[in-house]
Amino acid sequence: MKTFYFDLKDAIETHDKIIDMSGGRHGHNNVSLLESVLNHIQNDDYYPHFLDKIAHLCFQVNKSHAFQDGNKRTSIALGAYLLELNGYDYCVVDFNREMENIALWVAQGRIGKDLLRRLIEDVILLEQRFETQLALIESLEKSFDEE
Repeated sequence: MKTFYFDLKDAIETHDKIIDMSGGRHGHNNVSLLESVLNHIQNDDYYPHFLDKIAHLCFQVNKSHAFQDGNKRTSIALGAYLLELNGYDYCVVDFNREMENIALWVAQGRIGKDLLRRLIEDVILLEQRFETQLALIESLEKSFDEE
């Protein structure tokens, strides 16, 4: 199945709309980081499955701080945008809701990219698999124990 993508201009416009709607500082630190992520997810050698692409996108936008503000919110919005472009619009509302806490935990280093991928897969499948929820609990407990 062909994957559809958006470009850097669309990503920046999405970020700017988020800042306009919810507050924060406009501007970016390094959009080349964002451009790199958008290019990399199109490489099927590195990201052969749609879940690999969306997990990498959400993780890197969250962690790379390409923008001065709103990186977590932008990671969610760009993930939702990629879902919509590729026919997964049935789960976008659930994705936005579930990703609120998850994006925070990713930013805090409590969730890695592999677990993020599994959590996104559960959203797409419209289920919460026991194994994924257990892995989430274990990851959060471990990160809190390390503090």
